[in-house]
Amino acid sequence: MEKKFKVLILNGSPRENGNIALALHEMKQVFDEANVEYDYYQLGKKDIRGCIACESCRQTGKCVFNDIVNELSQKFEESDGLVIASPVYYGSANGTLMCALQRMFYSTHFDKSLKVGASVVSARRSGCTATFDELNKFFTLCNMPVATSQYWNNIYGWEPGEASVDDEGRQVMRVLARNMVFLMRSIALGKEQIGLPDEEDRVWTNFTR
Repeated sequence: MEKKFKVLILNGSPRENGNIALALHEMKQVFDEANVEYDYYQLGKKDIRGCIACESCRQTGKCVFNDIVNELSQKFEESDGLVIASPVYYGSANGTLMCALQRMFYSTHFDKSLKVGASVVSARRSGCTATFDELNKFFTLCNMPVATSQYWNNIYGWEPGEASVDDEGRQVMRVLARNMVFLMRSIALGKEQIGLPDEEDRVWTNFTR
């Protein structure tokens, strides 16, 4: 029986029908065609506070603030891929999304290796590449392959829905989703036929000693 793949999609925009939602709709259509399940969360209007470095999660494996972040963490663990998407705010990602991601990645102990990550960004004009780089850092810190497209994963528009005329941006999202599906399938096949890469004991260093 073919494995059923799952993707967690986090929309950091406060606009339910904004340009990020439009971009993600293009991806969701591809996931539907490929029989990939997904959980979709709109985070932009949620009350999500930032990490306070209490270190409670070192003992419990979950964040001390029992809000939606712990729910997302469970969904993330069960997923084969993660899509994180944000409009550009002053050359950066939405603050609520960043609070959620920082707490979710830091508080969880499960192995994130080889889960496929993809970031999606929208803007009126500038700041997309800076935000794109910012979001991708979550993946590259955790042995997560980063799904790419035929261009950076950006879509452009100002008013909600304006990105519908960005034909290139919409196509970039569809190609991104297809590449993500291919990577998830290829990784599963590789695990089965080749096995996982060799591991080394983790080396930790601090620059001050």
